[in-house]
Amino acid sequence: MKVKQHTIKKQVTLNGVGLHTGVVANMTFLPASPNHGYKFQRMDLEGQPIIDADVDNVVDVSRGTTLEQGGARVFTVEHVLAALVGMEIDNVLIQLNGPEPPILDGSSIQFINILEEAGLEEQNALRRFFEVPESIHYRDSAREVEIAALPLDDFRVTVMVDYNSPVLGSQHASITDISQFRQEIASCRTFCFLHELEMLYKNNLIKGGDLNNAIVVVDRIVEEKELANLAKMFNKQKVEVKKEGILNNVELRYKNEPARHKLLDVIGDLALVGRPLKAQILAARPGHAANVAFAKKIKRAMEKAGPMHIPYYDPKSPPVLDINQISNILPHRYPFQLLDKVIYLDDKVVAGVKNVTINEPFFMGHFPNNPVMPGVLQVEAMAQTGGILVLSTVEDPENYWTYFLSIENCKFRKMVLPGDTLIFKCELLNPIRRGIAKMKGEAFVGNALVCEAIMTASIVRKDA
Repeated sequence: MKVKQHTIKKQVTLNGVGLHTGVVANMTFLPASPNHGYKFQRMDLEGQPIIDADVDNVVDVSRGTTLEQGGARVFTVEHVLAALVGMEIDNVLIQLNGPEPPILDGSSIQFINILEEAGLEEQNALRRFFEVPESIHYRDSAREVEIAALPLDDFRVTVMVDYNSPVLGSQHASITDISQFRQEIASCRTFCFLHELEMLYKNNLIKGGDLNNAIVVVDRIVEEKELANLAKMFNKQKVEVKKEGILNNVELRYKNEPARHKLLDVIGDLALVGRPLKAQILAARPGHAANVAFAKKIKRAMEKAGPMHIPYYDPKSPPVLDINQISNILPHRYPFQLLDKVIYLDDKVVAGVKNVTINEPFFMGHFPNNPVMPGVLQVEAMAQTGGILVLSTVEDPENYWTYFLSIENCKFRKMVLPGDTLIFKCELLNPIRRGIAKMKGEAFVGNALVCEAIMTASIVRKDA
């Protein structure tokens, strides 16, 4: 699994008809900044509203997953979200000039093809995985649905479906690595049973349905009159079916294509938790309603694990900048080099790490019998973190000095002790002008805020 966040290198567009609305729409994928996540934008509505791909925005799960935010809706999002997860793309804006992404062939493969054409771009931010700490279960006894997420330092999905059908029977599908998604799952198409078609049609769904974008499973004998009605429904001169099989005798891409598509749907719906997962997902007879209810349980577990505004630090993951790279940018040296790693960096925010040990030279004279990190050095370490952000805006940072101009509203909320890991976050409050940067700095130990300040600094060329 990729360690750093990714977006796409350039915008790309495709178009097609929506499965349920029947509306033809253009869909454009655009690059997005780190921690942006997945967002849809309705370009055809007043104000061009944005809809976050968030499980708490789900308003309908009838034959697809529908999101709504601020009165704007987007239908059937699961196939495009599955493609993004399958390619390990973290940040993208999806613009639509209609209410629903194109259904295309009913799978995710054409989304993947256009995203591959755009290319992937690695970003200066670690992926914020949610590692399931303990088993999370969902059960719907009435529908015999069970879904579980088990702790695992990876992402695996297994799906079982059983429709009591002589055509499909009981089917299983699984992936043991997300890299298998493109080859094994992405091309598997959506499906329904023949007896569901009339109900869907009467409920104003499948307006864009076609025998080229869905598999229709026939598990009973069909009279010629019914076939004629179906032909009329799909604007075909004629439709055919074997005694038991697939409408219009469409060939399955895999014997267990329906189970593989259900796995695709699970991945797409679970994308709505907002973070990549590390877990073993086991799903028996899943559907969109169950997937969304299960995703909500995962999101509640995520919220209990810690606030999202605190920078995520995984000591096992490679940093954005290590100590050698930091030394090439900042002029500070022992004993005043107080930043060990940079774990996040974009044009507005930086996050860094300071490991506090009893071997720090200041502990020799600062409360030696009661070692507490001096507050002024916490601010200095935070300022060095901000210096990385400011110097990242020039092409030759090694040729600049950074100087404090002011510190405002500085507060020390908790003591910092040997053994603590300090996480610093500095965010620009205004664009940098004439070499002057004003930023808000915060320092955390675990989920606790220990220090904060508003800092203003200037950058000056060494030869000035």
